[in-house]
Amino acid sequence: MRRVVITGLGTVNALGLDVETSFRRMLAGENGVSLITGFDTSDQAVKIAASVDWDPAEHGFLPMDSRKLDPFTMWALKSSDEALADAGLEGIKDETPEQRARYGAIIATGIGGITGILEQHHVMLERGPRRVSPHFIPRIMPNAVSGQVAIRHGLMGTTFTTSSACASAGHAIGMAWRAIQWGDADVIITGGSESATTPLSIAGFASAKALSTRNDDPAAASRPFDAERDGFVMGEGTGVLVFEEYERAKARGARIYAEMKGYGSTDDAFHITAPAEDGAGPARAFEEALRHAGVATDEIDNINAHGTSTAYNDATETTAIKRVFGDHARKLAISSTKSMIGHLLGAATGVELVATALAVHHGKVHPTRNYEHPDPACDLDYVPNEAREMRVRNALCNSLGFGGHNVSICIGELGG
Repeated sequence: MRRVVITGLGTVNALGLDVETSFRRMLAGENGVSLITGFDTSDQAVKIAASVDWDPAEHGFLPMDSRKLDPFTMWALKSSDEALADAGLEGIKDETPEQRARYGAIIATGIGGITGILEQHHVMLERGPRRVSPHFIPRIMPNAVSGQVAIRHGLMGTTFTTSSACASAGHAIGMAWRAIQWGDADVIITGGSESATTPLSIAGFASAKALSTRNDDPAAASRPFDAERDGFVMGEGTGVLVFEEYERAKARGARIYAEMKGYGSTDDAFHITAPAEDGAGPARAFEEALRHAGVATDEIDNINAHGTSTAYNDATETTAIKRVFGDHARKLAISSTKSMIGHLLGAATGVELVATALAVHHGKVHPTRNYEHPDPACDLDYVPNEAREMRVRNALCNSLGFGGHNVSICIGELGG
């Protein structure tokens, strides 16, 4: 099997519109959660989110682009530009068709273009069906994100979108890894993008009792593994990585952040929204990732946890970690990116794997913000409130989604 390495990173999230800004603020444990200002929340039970503050025009998008592209697609385009430039591959669109047939885009979204759906539904009700935009369908379809990235960069190889709730980007990343491993591609842009902070989305998740209602203290609302957690905070944005075949990257002298080593994917087959509390499903995903990687449990130093800040998820994930790692579980540095940028749903694994790759590369693990009250059900080391400098030989990045989907990604230092 061919080896796969990470050579480029890009992100848009509530802490920043690029990797450098985001990671610096993550290491500082800063807060990205605030009151929602993009729409009226006076009749909403939940009034907070980790929203992206940006002006499309400042990043090269024209007014016409906003009519054709939902935010989740625009963010993926911006982040793919950043990731390819970071990898030194910004000129790939000018390569030959034969070369570009070896490049692809496997990018996830959990919700897709819900902004465009709500906008055009309003147009139809107010002005009639003949006034619905001809751009409506290509704007809102989930695969717009991978298709538009492929068009922008001339990627003619395997290109598609995965959608499996909070595990979406994890599955995309796993498929990208396998495509290069199996020789179907040499370079894949992968990750996820989501822009689901809308009145309908907030109302729906709030009705399901999944969201934090700490409206009076947004900065303290996302608190994974803390005993006083009361639900997750909606996040939005994107996380994109450039995966590249190792020999190709080495031959061109690319900077390598980490090696993608293993991937595990399972399902609880239990409940459409609730995890099975014994943690058996996630545990099997962790074990599969380790098996594919050829990495022993005591060779894992860090876990970027799914860590949503919901009662059941955090306890279940902790149980699963203990099942797999035994005594070594207490030696793991476990942190939740969601404590700062909220839950990016289908894009979660993308931005969290960006943070994990940076932890491996720089030897710096970001903290879990707002960890103040220990929970007997969550009694491991969650890197509370302060970043930690440490060698990260290998790390797992976990995602547990509605539908019982469990994904674990293993990355680490470049092997011999």
